[in-house]
Amino acid sequence: MPKSMMTELVTIDVGGTHARFALATIAPDGTITLGDPATLHTSDHASFETAWQAFEEMNGGTLPPAVAMSVAGPVGGDIIRFTNNPWIIRPALIAEKLGATRQTIVNDFAAVAHAVARADAAQFVDLAGPTGAPLPESGTISVIGPGTGLGVAHLWRSGTGSYHVQATEGGHIDFAPLDQIEDAILARLRKRHTRVSVERVVSGPAIVDIYATLAAMEHRAVLERSDVEIWTAAASGEDSLAAAAVDRFCLSLGAAAGDYALAHGAGGVVIAGGLGYRIRETILQSGFAERFCAKGRFAGMMASLPVKLITHPQPGLFGAAAAFAREHLQQ
Repeated sequence: MPKSMMTELVTIDVGGTHARFALATIAPDGTITLGDPATLHTSDHASFETAWQAFEEMNGGTLPPAVAMSVAGPVGGDIIRFTNNPWIIRPALIAEKLGATRQTIVNDFAAVAHAVARADAAQFVDLAGPTGAPLPESGTISVIGPGTGLGVAHLWRSGTGSYHVQATEGGHIDFAPLDQIEDAILARLRKRHTRVSVERVVSGPAIVDIYATLAAMEHRAVLERSDVEIWTAAASGEDSLAAAAVDRFCLSLGAAAGDYALAHGAGGVVIAGGLGYRIRETILQSGFAERFCAKGRFAGMMASLPVKLITHPQPGLFGAAAAFAREHLQQ
């Protein structure tokens, strides 16, 4: 296909610690192709503009005049700020500062939902529901991503190729314990938080409180371990209590995913994010599916829903480019 028929752009996924950049092309039929991503540490660059310049130098000093950006935070205001790095982005100045005459900026989890909408079927694996059943071509799909927090979005497909993404703050709904162990987890969290949201239990850092609760219930000394240490100990098999904490995490993730599917009226659910991918085998062997379906009179309906994990290696970059295609190319 002639290069002139393609749309070229820079796609970017900015978080607190890392900013990932890649060149992308969008073909007339909507096919998105990503170049090799470059991962920059935000702490190594004084501003977003200097990081852009570093990527520009990596690519011979010239970049396409279009940018698609996924950012870990609210969008839509005059200034975009980040929680874990000092960068600020002023969307109104992007054309002047970066030479990008077309831009799309979306919330990071909205970008993931765009990736879900556009990814090939081969980039999903089953977690629950009918084996091999595809995600619905029409209706709503809930998209859930446990990471530093809990991302929640949903997308609606028209059945004719069109779709709409809705980012939400669903990770901040109230946590509802379902057994005595979760009662104990909630009691521990309430000592620090007046209100306990789902992401206090269903997120990467939450494993610390789950682990500590299980230790206390077994009258063990509570070791001071970081979330990364606990996840690593569970994966290596060196700590049975860490493994039990991960199993408990999977139960809570399953229950929450089922709740979101009910609330969204979803015909399918996708779990996204690196954490879900790393523990996918544990999810399959855990009570995730049973908890997902355990919705009383709706258990049969829940069991019929496909629940999948997206395995695309760069959903933020891919999803930002997909959002650009929707906004500027009507694809």
